[in-house]
Amino acid sequence: MLRVGTILLWRLSSNLTVRFHSPSKALDCPNHQVDWFIRSITGSASSPSLSIWRRKKEMGKEGLMVAKELKRLQSNPIRFDRFMKSHVSRLLKSDLVAVLAEFQRQDLVFLCMKLYNVVRKEIWYRPDMFFYRDMLVMLARNKKVDEVKQVWKDLKQEEVLFDQHTFGDIIRAFLDGGLPSEAMDIYDEMRQSPDPPLSLPYRVILKGLLPYPELREKVKDDFLELFPDMVVYDPPEDLFEDQEWRRESEND
Repeated sequence: MLRVGTILLWRLSSNLTVRFHSPSKALDCPNHQVDWFIRSITGSASSPSLSIWRRKKEMGKEGLMVAKELKRLQSNPIRFDRFMKSHVSRLLKSDLVAVLAEFQRQDLVFLCMKLYNVVRKEIWYRPDMFFYRDMLVMLARNKKVDEVKQVWKDLKQEEVLFDQHTFGDIIRAFLDGGLPSEAMDIYDEMRQSPDPPLSLPYRVILKGLLPYPELREKVKDDFLELFPDMVVYDPPEDLFEDQEWRRESEND
């Protein structure tokens, strides 16, 4: 692997002319080669293959101990805060990421929000759409609207941009969580995104909108406007009526 990397760098360097005396022309080579060279060395925070939030999360012994204690102490604010300062702040990055992922899996909203704030203060932290996606999906699953607003405010301040597939996943999570109003707010953000629209995320959203026929018609119109050559399957009308009856029964 090292030999291959060396050969690639040697070939690239043969096309580069480094000019330290000319600030206006640091590299004299095609732009796409410069871009590839920079990405290969520095990496990209938005690249799925490099995101720490998409890697397999394995918790070490220290992480297991901290997770257990946080769950035990969450009903005691004073001891909880003391433990956060003395132990959580010393966790390795891999353990902190793994503990947060485990709390998200268990729908422990209070603990997730605490670790969410810790992560964003770490020196290694970089804004990442997958970090925010996981938080929003967990909060939507638990219908925590206030926390959703706080997380959304944070990601807007950090100028995090979701791609179309991630938008689709988040909106679907809000629809499945019974938060159609919040889902449509995020859908409006998706429509304004600079990322080119894709048909698959729209189909994911349309399926999640089956219990909400009026909202589905709006998204369907947008879909057909963006993709006029595609077809949207409409389920039988009695399916909508049955789902409406179920929602009313659940509310009662």
